[in-house]
Amino acid sequence: MPDEVAAAAAAGAETLSPGPARDACGVTRPDALSSRQEAVLRAIRDWIAETGESPSVRQIGERVGLSSTSPVAYQLGRLEARGLISRTGYRWRSCRLST
Repeated sequence: MPDEVAAAAAAGAETLSPGPARDACGVTRPDALSSRQEAVLRAIRDWIAETGESPSVRQIGERVGLSSTSPVAYQLGRLEARGLISRTGYRWRSCRLST
């Protein structure tokens, strides 16, 4: 399989997202946040610091460079599952950073 990946990269194939976070030795770290999750969390933290309220899904997307709300909602769900954010209602606009 690694040979197939190297061959695809050499052929100029489009690469996918970076996948799970890895340490310096290339070992997958399941507890680490992906770069996109870090960006979403940072966008939420910065927005709350600037405005005093939670950002909308679209506002988070604008900050992290995503034009669709679907990947933003997916990342918010992953952050909520990890206990890093919570929400008081159904809408993401009510999300709060967990301590």
